[in-house]
Amino acid sequence: MQAEKSLRQHIVKLLSGGDAHVEFDAAVEGLPAELRGKRPPGAEHSPWELLEHLRIAQWDILEFSRNAKHKSPDWPKGYWPKKPAPPDGAAWEKSVRAFHADRKAMCDLVADEKTDLFAKIAHGDGQTILREALVLADHNSYHLGQLVLARRLLGAWK
Repeated sequence: MQAEKSLRQHIVKLLSGGDAHVEFDAAVEGLPAELRGKRPPGAEHSPWELLEHLRIAQWDILEFSRNAKHKSPDWPKGYWPKKPAPPDGAAWEKSVRAFHADRKAMCDLVADEKTDLFAKIAHGDGQTILREALVLADHNSYHLGQLVLARRLLGAWK
């Protein structure tokens, strides 16, 4: 039982960031509004596109993990915003808040001792909550790295 508790704690820490990769808040905070929709030279995505992709993909993984009636967006179009810039500052902040809320919900799901991390998700095709949490952590880490790189190329990273 102690090993499973430890595993849950490690996964939550991995989802929260800060050990092997930048924390989400550090990657999004302080980015000037005028740079949020800019695609740096040589980069495929703007900071806004990366933020929204992180939010949408995380929401999709969370909902798949807990809701048998969830329908994922169309791939790949449904996982990216339509435009490179947010409509306004409120949209950026809303996306940040939604990312936080969904990440917390996934952490809560993993931390809940009633959640069987190893059981196959009934409506899936072999996935488990453990697998979904690890995929989410991996995906977030990858795209947070892209976001930091975009900020560096835009001259907006310390």
